[in-house]
Amino acid sequence: MAKDFFYKRYEGNPKIYAYSDSHPQYQGLLKVGFTSKNTVKQRVEAQYPIITPGEETYTIHLDRSAIRKDGTSFIDKDVHKILRAKGFPNPAGEWFRCKVTDVNAAIDLVAFGDIGVEGRPNNFGLRPEQKEAIEKTKNYINGFIKEKSNKVPHFLWNAKMRFGKTFAAYKLALEMKWTKVLVLTFKPAVQSAWEEDLLTHIDFEGWQFINRNGMSFGEADKSKPFVCFGSFQDFLGKNNAGGIKPKNEWVHTIKWDCVILDEYHYGAWRERAKELFEGEENKEIKLQEGEGISFFKEENMPISTNFYLYLSGTPFRAISTGEFIEEQIFNWTYSDEQNAKNNWVGDKNPYSSLPRMILMTYKVPDYILEVANEGEFDEFDLNTFFSAKYEDDASEFIYKDEVQKWLDLIRGQNLEEIKTTLKLKDKKPPYPFSDSRLLSLLSHTFWYLPNVSSCFAMRNLLQERQNTFFHSYKIIVAAGNKAGLGLKALWPVRDAMDNPLESKSITLSCGKLTTGVSVKPWSGIFMLRNISSPETYFQSAFRVQTPWEIENPDSKSPNEKDVLKHNCYVFDFAPNRALTQISDYSCNLNYQENDPEKKVGEFIKFLPVLSYDGSSMIEVDATSILDMTISGTTATLLARRWESALLVNVDNSTLERLMGNDEAMKALQAIEGFRSLNEDITSIINSSESIKNLKTKANEEELNKKEKKQLTEQEKEFINLRKKIQKQLIKFATRIPIFMYLTDYRERSLKDVITQLEPGLFKKVTGLSLKDFDLLISLNVFNSSLMNDAIYNFKRYEDSSLSYIGLTKNTHDEVGLFDTVISREEFEI
Repeated sequence: MAKDFFYKRYEGNPKIYAYSDSHPQYQGLLKVGFTSKNTVKQRVEAQYPIITPGEETYTIHLDRSAIRKDGTSFIDKDVHKILRAKGFPNPAGEWFRCKVTDVNAAIDLVAFGDIGVEGRPNNFGLRPEQKEAIEKTKNYINGFIKEKSNKVPHFLWNAKMRFGKTFAAYKLALEMKWTKVLVLTFKPAVQSAWEEDLLTHIDFEGWQFINRNGMSFGEADKSKPFVCFGSFQDFLGKNNAGGIKPKNEWVHTIKWDCVILDEYHYGAWRERAKELFEGEENKEIKLQEGEGISFFKEENMPISTNFYLYLSGTPFRAISTGEFIEEQIFNWTYSDEQNAKNNWVGDKNPYSSLPRMILMTYKVPDYILEVANEGEFDEFDLNTFFSAKYEDDASEFIYKDEVQKWLDLIRGQNLEEIKTTLKLKDKKPPYPFSDSRLLSLLSHTFWYLPNVSSCFAMRNLLQERQNTFFHSYKIIVAAGNKAGLGLKALWPVRDAMDNPLESKSITLSCGKLTTGVSVKPWSGIFMLRNISSPETYFQSAFRVQTPWEIENPDSKSPNEKDVLKHNCYVFDFAPNRALTQISDYSCNLNYQENDPEKKVGEFIKFLPVLSYDGSSMIEVDATSILDMTISGTTATLLARRWESALLVNVDNSTLERLMGNDEAMKALQAIEGFRSLNEDITSIINSSESIKNLKTKANEEELNKKEKKQLTEQEKEFINLRKKIQKQLIKFATRIPIFMYLTDYRERSLKDVITQLEPGLFKKVTGLSLKDFDLLISLNVFNSSLMNDAIYNFKRYEDSSLSYIGLTKNTHDEVGLFDTVISREEFEI
C-alpha cells in the first residue's frame, strides 16, 4: 500500500494562556497569548530567554483549549478584541489590566457565544473553478440572448459538495447585474447558507434577504436588490382549485431576473433519497423528505423569469434524461477537485484542506457472516446482521454474539481464529481499530446503521464490560426522536466532542446528519446498512470529507493553515456492494467519457479502493472493479437496462426538435407504431400549453367545473401520449442488443454500433437505417450516455459468459444475455 494512505496525526493542540510577572512594572497586568505547537509552559519559557539567579518571575494562571466544539479554532487576537470591547486597559501589545476570570469570560464568549461581529466580516474571493462556472454561464446566457429565442434558457451547475454554489451563484447575479433573484429549494434546511453568504460578505452590501421567517416582501425596499428564498412546497403548493396559495401571489407577479433551483437532485431522485432516512422514526422522515419533483415542471412553471439556474451535487437523472445538453452544464466533480489540489503550482493552495477519500472494504470471515449471507449479490446482508429487538436502553442485537465477533474483528482481536478461517499468513490485517496508523486518525467516526433500534443496540454493546477498548470513546446515539429533529441532533454530537483534539467519539445514526451538516472531526464512516443507489451511498460518505484545519497556527501568520485531516475513510464490509457503488457513481459522474474503464480509473485515481480479500490488502484497479460489478449481476438484470425509460427522451424540447426535422420524422413514421407520430407530438405540445394556461388561471381565480374537468382530461391525455411514444422508442431500443449479438464486430460503445459495417443487418433487426439512428441520437431522442453504458456492460458480460464455456462470438449459440433478450423480444431472424 502507498505510504500516503495514512498521514501522521496532527500533534498540535492550540491553547490560549495567561500569565503575570512579579516585576513591579507588570503589576495588575496579564499577558494573554496563544500557542499551538508547544505546551503553554514551553511557550512562556521561550519568552524568558535570559537565565537569571533566583526564582522565575512569571506565574501561569490560565491554560485553555483554543478549539471550539465544532472543530474550528480561534486565536489570542479574538480574545483581545473582546477584552478591549469590554473596556479593559491594554497598555501595550498583549498585556491587559484585568483578572483571570475576565480572560476566562472572554474565551467563553469567543468559543461558545455570539460575539456580534460588526459590519460584514467575510471578504474571500472566488476560486478558479467558481470563476469558470460564472464565465461559462454568462457566455451561454449572452449567446442565447443573441439568438433571440422565445424560450427561457436554463443552465446546470453539476458541482460537488464544498464547491461553494451559493456564493458563486450570488457572484453570477452581480456579474449579470440582476436585482431580483428567486431561490427555490427542494431542501428547506439549506436556508442558513443562502442567508449567511448574502448578509455577511462584503460583496453583497445592500442586498436584502426575503424569507418565510424573516423579512417579508412588503418590508423590503424595492429600489434595492433582493433575494427571495423559499421551498417548492411553500411557493408552488396548490390550493383546493389546483392553483397557487393567495399569500404567495406576489411571487407570481414579478418578472424575476433569475430563478435558482437548489438541491435539484433531491427532488429528481426523491424515491432513492428516502433510503437515507428509512430507518428513522416518522417525524424525522417527514422532516427530511423534502419537496418532490412533482411540484416542478419547467414548461408549466407559473413563475415568470429570464433565466433558470439549477444547482446540484448529483444531477445524474437530469443529465441522463437529456434535460441539459453539454453546453448547458458546468461540471466540478470530486476528481476535478482532487486533481486541482495535486496540480496546484505555488503557495496558498486553495484546495489543500480538502481531504482525499479512501474506501476500505473487508471480506468478513465465514464464522461471522453465515447468519446473514443471503443479501444483495448473495453476500453479507448488513441489515439482517445488524437487526435488533426491543427499544432504547433495552435494545439488543438479534445476532448479538456475531456482532460482538465483528467488533472483535475491527479491533484485530482473535487473530488466530481469523488467520485460520481466512487462511492468513503472519501479516496482521489492517483493521480500523487495530492498525496503529489508522487508529491514530480515527478519533471521531460515524457509524451508519439500519434503524433506531440497531443504533441503541450498538451503544449498549459498546458499553458492555468486554468492550473496554471502546469505553474511552463517547458514544452518541443520533437516532430517534430523543436525539432531536434535523439539525438539532448535531448539538449533542458537538457537545460530546468538547475539544475534539483531546476527545474520542463514535456517532451512531440511521439517517440523521447524513445531509446538510458539517462535522469537521469526523474522519471515517462505517457503512453498516444496505444502500442500493450510488447517490445515497456517496451523499452519506461525503459527510466525512469536511475539511478540518487550524487557521493562523502561530497567531502571527493569518494566511497560514495547518491541515488536520489529509485523508478520510469509508469502511465497508460488503465488498461487492461497495465496488458496485463506485462503478455506478463514477460512470454517472463523467457523462463526456464513453469508456467505463476510463471513468472508473479516473475516479479511483483520487478515491483509491483498498480491498482486504482475506489474505492481503490490495489496491483495486478499474478493470477489477468492473469485472466484479458485472459478475455480480445477471443476464436478466442487464436485459432490463434496455427496457429502461431513461434510454429515451420524450420531453417537450426533444419532441419539438424531432418534429422540426423532416428526415427524422419520415424515418420513424415508416416503422409500425409510429404512423401517427406527427399528430401525437402536436397534441402533446398543445396539451402542455393548455395545461399551463389553465394552471395560470387557477392562480388568479378558482376554475369552474368545466375547466377543472378539462384540466384533468388534458393532463391524462398529455401523460398517455407521452407514454405511447416512449413505449415505442423503448421497443426499438431493446432490438439493439440483438443486433450486437448477431454482428461479428466487437462493439464497445454507441459509436461502434453506428460505424460498424453491417447496415443491412441493423436495418433488418431494428427497422431503422444506421444513418437514421445516428440522426435520432444527434436530436437527443435516444440517451447516448446510458446506451454507452448498456452496450459496454453487454459486451463485458457476453465476453465473460462465452469465454467461461469456451465459445467464441461467431458460434451464435444461445447463451446468457442473448437468451434473455430474444425471449423478451420474441424476435425471429
